[in-house]
Amino acid sequence: MLANGSTAPLSGLRVLDLTQFLSGPYCSQILADLGAEVIKVEAPQGDLARYIPPHFVDDDSAYYLSINRNKRSVVADMKSPAGLEIVRRLALASDVVIENFRPGVLDRLGLDARALREAKPALVWCSISGFGQDGPYRDKPAYDMIVQALSGGMSLTGEPGRTAVRAGIPIGDLAAGLYAAVGILAAVVRRTATGRGDAIDISMLDCQAAMLCYQGTYYLQSGTVPSRQGSGHDSIPTYRGFACAGGTELVVTANTERMWQGLCRVLGLAGLAEDPRFLTNRERHANCEALWAVLEPAFRRRPAAEWVVLLEAESIPVAVVNTLDRVMEDPQIRHRGMVTALSAPDGRAVRVMGNPLVFDEAARPDGQFPPALGEHTAEVLATVLGLSPQEIADLARSGAVRTRDGDDAQPKGVALCR
Repeated sequence: MLANGSTAPLSGLRVLDLTQFLSGPYCSQILADLGAEVIKVEAPQGDLARYIPPHFVDDDSAYYLSINRNKRSVVADMKSPAGLEIVRRLALASDVVIENFRPGVLDRLGLDARALREAKPALVWCSISGFGQDGPYRDKPAYDMIVQALSGGMSLTGEPGRTAVRAGIPIGDLAAGLYAAVGILAAVVRRTATGRGDAIDISMLDCQAAMLCYQGTYYLQSGTVPSRQGSGHDSIPTYRGFACAGGTELVVTANTERMWQGLCRVLGLAGLAEDPRFLTNRERHANCEALWAVLEPAFRRRPAAEWVVLLEAESIPVAVVNTLDRVMEDPQIRHRGMVTALSAPDGRAVRVMGNPLVFDEAARPDGQFPPALGEHTAEVLATVLGLSPQEIADLARSGAVRTRDGDDAQPKGVALCR
């Protein structure tokens, strides 16, 4: 139950999170933000994202803290028989399991998704990998920039005539996490009717290929390979970014005839709207280079903020290209709670980007500080698996699990770069 007495949308759903780094933890954080109980299982050295420089709060990186709120951490060594058995029992006690190991790794460790789903037919199992569970690339290692490059999306990013540029946000990982969350929720909904779960195969490359969207269809229809998009649009030449005075930038989306004419008025180029080369979007598209040669110097006459006022007066969508310091102070971002502060009982604190999902019937849950390594091992083993304090202590002594009250020293074999 939330503070206002309402129930979070996924309240009562238990998720076992066997993921690390970004795509999987991003998916499980979405589910946790929606109220699911997320149990994050980590190896004794912890999620390697905990150690990514350059910013840290105590021993945990800002990278890790950005994608692991509202979860509980259990440390279990799946290379030991007892640790693997703990994870197997936690899987059978859960509604959903998410993993982002390379295909075949969990099978080799002895955690067989098929056998677990036979033992519990209602279990939803979601695997996130670079290239999927089958196909010629199945065993290749994959990282965000690898799939951005292979998917073709990176070929569209950057300025014409220059080297391709990766997206400024890790869209390969994040899109896979989003698609995984969608797939999990679909499987959970279907399970309410059938009583059966499912196995979901999420490929980062598939997700990026799907997001080619109209660009992919343009190529399939025309056979023409699109070039770098820069800050513009393949179809609308007045839907793009412009440099302005004082080193500022804006984007304008004058994508109707009314907006086009208003843009000409604001820029003091009223005669441009009557130029035969630019009468309609089709002509403007055919003569886009000539059009930009006129618009670019006109925009450089004023700072971006001044153009925003003038263009908004003509009801033309426009925005300054914000740097992140300005985003964090943006009144709409702050009003919507998209910067949120997390604090732990021991005084640790961090500000992170907030939960974008807003419901009328359920308030957003209070954000819980991301868990310390093994913070909830003893609690979860007791409450979920019913183990006694002595059983938990014995497991910790054997090295099969690690509790927060046990060895709090830096995990061996992990080198921190600060």
